[in-house]
Amino acid sequence: LPNLWDYKHAPLCPVFSCFPAPNITCKDFSGNETHFTGNEVGFHKPISCRNVNGYSYKVAVALSLFLGWLGADRFYLGYPALGLLKFCTVGFCGIGSLIDFILISMQIVGPSDGSSYIIDYYGTRLTRLSITNETFRKTQLYP
Repeated sequence: LPNLWDYKHAPLCPVFSCFPAPNITCKDFSGNETHFTGNEVGFHKPISCRNVNGYSYKVAVALSLFLGWLGADRFYLGYPALGLLKFCTVGFCGIGSLIDFILISMQIVGPSDGSSYIIDYYGTRLTRLSITNETFRKTQLYP
């Protein structure tokens, strides 16, 4: 199949070659069928880059664990209103601090500007998986 991705739209994003599973037949919009054996490239998929603005994952988790009851974690991540509310209520009597620690360590709550955390190369990173109309679903074969 020809590479239909226009590289001019995202020149700095990496593009990975995807190999379809063996014995897959694909039909394009023109009606042409292509049979894949599993050894040839079926398409190229661009992967979006993560932008970072200086927020460290380790610092956010440490602030949440040790100073979360003062709202320091929310101030650090750019949520001053929630940080002040946590400061005035002593972390919502500790319950809000525990919930924020869980949310920050699971990377559900991130920096307020929408950027990603700076994470060490060998550190943990959460990749959210989603099922869309472009997701291929393979039927389960029972023995």
